[in-house]
Amino acid sequence: MSNIDKRNRLDEEIFTYKQTKDNKVFIYWMGKQVTILSGKHSEKFMTRIANTDFKEAQLIMAKVTGNFKRGNEKDNK
Repeated sequence: MSNIDKRNRLDEEIFTYKQTKDNKVFIYWMGKQVTILSGKHSEKFMTRIANTDFKEAQLIMAKVTGNFKRGNEKDNK
């Protein structure tokens, strides 16, 4: 895992998730919603994240969200 997280960003709580009653999973990056999983994807995600430690859960959420940052996001300052 040390090769994957060279800047130790996964030590922080960058990603969070919330599961709804209808088994949808909302994944957030720094408090902003970036992905919604439903159906088989949400079931697979919940199975994978069930018995993981904090850092591995962060890595799983990072992989699920994919490459959503492209460098052209506007900064709301």
